Amino acid sequence: MRRENNIQNYIKLHFIIFIWGFTAVLGALISLEAIPLVWYRLALALPFLFVWIKYKKLSLKVGTRSLVKFSIGGFIIALHWIGFFMAIKLANVSVALVTLSTGAFFTSLLEPLFFKRKIRPIEVVFGLLIIGGLYLIFRVDHLYLYGMLWALLAAFLSALFSVLNGLFVMKHSGFVLSFYQLFFGLLAISVYLLFNGDFTLEFFSLDKSDWGYLLILASVCTAYAFAASIDLMKYLSPYTIMLSINLEPVYGIILALLIFGEKELMGRQFYMGALIILAIVMLNSILKTKKEKH
Repeated sequence: MRRENNIQNYIKLHFIIFIWGFTAVLGALISLEAIPLVWYRLALALPFLFVWIKYKKLSLKVGTRSLVKFSIGGFIIALHWIGFFMAIKLANVSVALVTLSTGAFFTSLLEPLFFKRKIRPIEVVFGLLIIGGLYLIFRVDHLYLYGMLWALLAAFLSALFSVLNGLFVMKHSGFVLSFYQLFFGLLAISVYLLFNGDFTLEFFSLDKSDWGYLLILASVCTAYAFAASIDLMKYLSPYTIMLSINLEPVYGIILALLIFGEKELMGRQFYMGALIILAIVMLNSILKTKKEKH
């Protein structure tokens, strides 16, 4: 059987992307503010990932220089998630997810800096079109401005994280890499919360519903989705995976509409802007992958 014809792997891939879309919904359902939410996500996800690493019999031994690099990645991913959940809290799931999808464009701008290639003119054109899409979304309601700015920051950090990991993963297992990055991300936020005096009894007193949502976020949406997506790379081409991931905002917006109803319902201009952004991101993915094949 050709790997691209394995229907089970296609279904698994879209299930994972569906889970990633559900992450934003969980962020809206959990009553915690962004920083405590990310702290709990990291703290609960680490044990799940540790068990997975032990199950796979991977070694956690790495050099000091690698640990320094991982700490940078951990700090970036922690800030990314804080920005992501801040966007959801300040705007809504739909605005956050669509704005976050600009991460693919930021990646195309950062790659030339790290991999020493020229910026392609077509990427500049795509960037201008994405700005036009964001402008249409912003015109829907200027109250979403701060949420969009946080989402843009999260998108940029996501792109930076992906490019750096593209360099790190060449020498290290993706599971071990992520374990240390989550650990250093947790450490960074813990230091901030400690000096800010936020580690109080109230900090650890959560509603039962929050505990339930956090466990789903940490186990299914973080540890499982990461491990499963890595495994799928053995069976599906990067082109298939890259193209399919662009559906994450679509799944997330549909879920948000079903769960939150009118709160997530946006005007026509929003969906026009969202369509422009998603179309450009998908087209950029197609052109980039075709160029890499040649």
